[in-house]
Amino acid sequence: MDAVAVEEPLELRLHTPDGPLPLGVLMRTPGHDRELLLGWLVSEGLLPDDLKLHPDAENPNVWHLHTPDFARLAAGARLAVSSSACGVCGSGSVERLMARASPPSWVGGPLDAAWLAGLPEALAAAQPGFAATGGLHGAALFTPDGTRLAAFEDVGRHNAVDKLVGWAQAQRRLPLPDAVLVVSSRAGFEIVQKAVTAGIAVVVAVGAATSLAVDTAAAFGVTLCGFAREGRLTVYAGAGRLGGGSHEDSPADA
Repeated sequence: MDAVAVEEPLELRLHTPDGPLPLGVLMRTPGHDRELLLGWLVSEGLLPDDLKLHPDAENPNVWHLHTPDFARLAAGARLAVSSSACGVCGSGSVERLMARASPPSWVGGPLDAAWLAGLPEALAAAQPGFAATGGLHGAALFTPDGTRLAAFEDVGRHNAVDKLVGWAQAQRRLPLPDAVLVVSSRAGFEIVQKAVTAGIAVVVAVGAATSLAVDTAAAFGVTLCGFAREGRLTVYAGAGRLGGGSHEDSPADA
């Protein structure tokens, strides 16, 4: 017998005067679906000011969205399945992201490289699902004093980030100018994109960063770190926020 990670579709239906419209289908690990959907709406630039979000009474894999802003959301409807595998989940380019997002601010002061390098270990302590199955990614938010604000798991690392963003939105904590986002595995474009739209200025990944993630981080002034393990990390962009400010904003070991 072995425990396996659960992956199921989650459909969000937008209600319009002409009837419900599929706004998106997300392949995810069930649990914290409200946070996931709120975070997804933030990341996609679709979150309305006034909304009612509730689960279907009969199908746990269907949620309903009611908003007076239905016309704008309907125009941005994905009408497609978003895989739990990481891909471009929202804006397809840095230029498109710039059209709807601003560079996040940072108020947390200088960052210690050794502390950043140890964050994946702190994330692992909040990943019981991964410990049981080996099949779930994790994402967490930490403040510079080491406080873990929240952590979530999912078959998709981008879903785990959306759950974090949705949690912060529900807590009315967005943007997050004093929080560090930590993710398992690599940092692709979609992770940096979600950080930017949530107002997060520092991202740390266990694995490597992709070229588009680095370009996006540099364009938006995000501190992007990868290969954070065993007391070291690689700083791909925004190295000036590390203590002393002597690092160059190009890939460098810290």
